[in-house]
Amino acid sequence: MVTGSVASWIGLLLATAPPAIILTAAWLRTSFAERRSYRMLRDVLSEPEYHQLVKQDYLEVPSPSLPERVYRIPRQPGRVAVYEHGERVMELCLQPVKPLPPGDLVVMHKLLIQANEEAYLKTANHFRPGIYTFPAPPLMLWY
Repeated sequence: MVTGSVASWIGLLLATAPPAIILTAAWLRTSFAERRSYRMLRDVLSEPEYHQLVKQDYLEVPSPSLPERVYRIPRQPGRVAVYEHGERVMELCLQPVKPLPPGDLVVMHKLLIQANEEAYLKTANHFRPGIYTFPAPPLMLWY
């Protein structure tokens, strides 16, 4: 009777081990990517920018071409809000080809806006503010 019990436990362990190994490997990859993303975010953002991102859940990037325009990049994946004279005038959606950690998305938007705002605006999909919005995904603690 003890032998059958041990055999069933071994069978259960063998049946559940492959999914557990796959999930553990996926977690380690995600964890590594997010840690690397966090380090890059800290390197790219100034101290005040980083504090704004952490405290307000967005980063404001001034427009290089229009002094009255500000881009508000969300900390979590989502649309970039565009403000002119303090009023939200549009939302922009620009997605990378492959999924990126949230920190990489913030850096991507910031650098694209600062490097070539015109190309950024031509590439992004434009939405009127508040149209087709969905609830924000749960916060991922990457800071």
